[in-house]
Amino acid sequence: MQRYESLPPQFYLQDLAAITGRVCELRVNPHQAEADYAARSWFNQISVYDDRKKSKFLNYGKFDLFAALSFPDADSAHLETCIMFFFWAFSTDDLSDEGDLQSKPDAVQAGHDISVSVYTNPDGSRPKYPYAAMLYDLLTRFRGTSTIGAYNRFIKAFEAWSSSQVSQSRNRSQDRMPSVEEFILMRRATIGGALVEAMIEYSLDLDLPDVVFDNPIIKAMSDATTDLMTWPNDLCSFNKEQADGDYQNLVFCIMHERDVGLQEAINILTEMLNQRVDDYINLKSQLPSFGADVDAELERYLHALENFVQGTVLWYYFSPRYFRGVDVTNREYLVVPLFEKGAF
Repeated sequence: MQRYESLPPQFYLQDLAAITGRVCELRVNPHQAEADYAARSWFNQISVYDDRKKSKFLNYGKFDLFAALSFPDADSAHLETCIMFFFWAFSTDDLSDEGDLQSKPDAVQAGHDISVSVYTNPDGSRPKYPYAAMLYDLLTRFRGTSTIGAYNRFIKAFEAWSSSQVSQSRNRSQDRMPSVEEFILMRRATIGGALVEAMIEYSLDLDLPDVVFDNPIIKAMSDATTDLMTWPNDLCSFNKEQADGDYQNLVFCIMHERDVGLQEAINILTEMLNQRVDDYINLKSQLPSFGADVDAELERYLHALENFVQGTVLWYYFSPRYFRGVDVTNREYLVVPLFEKGAF
């Protein structure tokens, strides 16, 4: 990836939250502090990081804010589980994104296999492998109140997400740049969109039949909302990832495929995001009816999913993971200085 070693000293971002805000409402959960205290107490007992790295992970992550913005209607106990979900998902994702296993697909696969045993052998003991132990605890809480359908959707989503971690690690190990179309499909898995959707069902104890999620309009809306979360993530995380020498990012894919510079690639992706909002609005206007009771649950689900999208996009700005030292109070035309290589 020699051509990406010389990038401009800064780039510009439009207000991505304003773009997604055309269809997604922002709200905040009032139980943030109490849920975060309980979730941190749990995470402190998991041997994932040493004290210094754990403090950085928690304080830089702002996962309590993320959950409060993304699950505004969850009660305290469910919000606690949602924060636990973020602790597990982000620490696992960091393991293959920037940790010891960044370019070791076989090791990522081994970790995946241990985690799979958590639900294929549900009567087994809690694993010692910390990432699998977190999943064990998470699934125990999930099963406590969720429907069987939501639980099965979580498991199916985990398998796709975890397998995508292996694929992404393999791309890194081979220094391979996927096409834009291929990367978009892969990112729908690596962002964990289907995991999020199952967590939304859990967070509100929704009861939706499988037929809803098999509907082609609902599937297309799911792809759209996942893209609305993913593409801003690639725009906001680009700076951190280029500093880490990680080129598995949609901005880099656009630069490579279209032979354009950094700012033009960012502008192209921003316009793609605008169009994706229009796609979602159009799809929503075509929603079928599944009967009065299911329609009411579906309306709650879609509103919660839109809340999640908007909370997620705003969290990208407030997390020091992506905008360390950058004033994000005015996002209308944000000037972002390029981080130096190895800054993280």
